[in-house]
Amino acid sequence: MATIFTKIINGEIPSYKVAENEKFYAFLDISPLQKGHTLVVPKKEEDYLFDLEDSDLQDMIVFAKGIAAKIKKSFPCNRVGMTVIGLEVPHAHIHLIPINAEKDMNFHSPKLELSKEEFEEIAEMLRKA
Repeated sequence: MATIFTKIINGEIPSYKVAENEKFYAFLDISPLQKGHTLVVPKKEEDYLFDLEDSDLQDMIVFAKGIAAKIKKSFPCNRVGMTVIGLEVPHAHIHLIPINAEKDMNFHSPKLELSKEEFEEIAEMLRKA
């Protein structure tokens, strides 16, 4: 059975796409900790990030690095934090979050509630960065 991320990649579920290439897809997290919170996923379904082939893992990190640069350019932040939890969806993924302090990446914090227009504006800003 396809994961929710595979359904997003295949266009069966809408998303706010930030970037895509032949191997990876990046889109805004719909329950963001910060504006610009982006998920990077491989198009190939793999439950655990570290089960990816070495070359795919390397390519995914390099792809994420490009997205992180766009986030840093678009949002005032000291860093773009990266985390891999991987328990909520059985599909490897990386969270990229603009942060000014460690507390900005606390997944127990209340999530932002953004409008469709805000998500679209953020995704467009990142695509153009």
